[in-house]
Amino acid sequence: MLTSHLGYLSILTVVVVAVGLAGAIIALNWLLGPKRKNAIKDASFECGSEPVGSARHRFSVKFYLVAIFFIVFDIESVFLYPWAALFRDMIVEPGVGWATFGEMFVFIGILGAGLAYVWRRGALDWE
Repeated sequence: MLTSHLGYLSILTVVVVAVGLAGAIIALNWLLGPKRKNAIKDASFECGSEPVGSARHRFSVKFYLVAIFFIVFDIESVFLYPWAALFRDMIVEPGVGWATFGEMFVFIGILGAGLAYVWRRGALDWE
């Protein structure tokens, strides 16, 4: 019974060390870090450009739609990497390989249809 809990003890040790190290780094930065404030350090910085306008500017909904579509298609494309890495091993197995190959084409077809629909509806236009 005791040996089954030793795995949890090592995980607990790693968590305690990680939290302690993070806390120690933050505390040392607060204690030892420079505290000279000036207008240049307090100014906002945006990719080397001077800030223009208010930070409370409202963005168009199209900005958020494009961002959501990017995330959705990016996450779905992540599923292609393990399939591509194991493709050669899957083809060798009888009955599994070509079925998996077909399923991936169905998956890519659904992604393509979704992208075509979004594109046709004009959701990717920045006008």
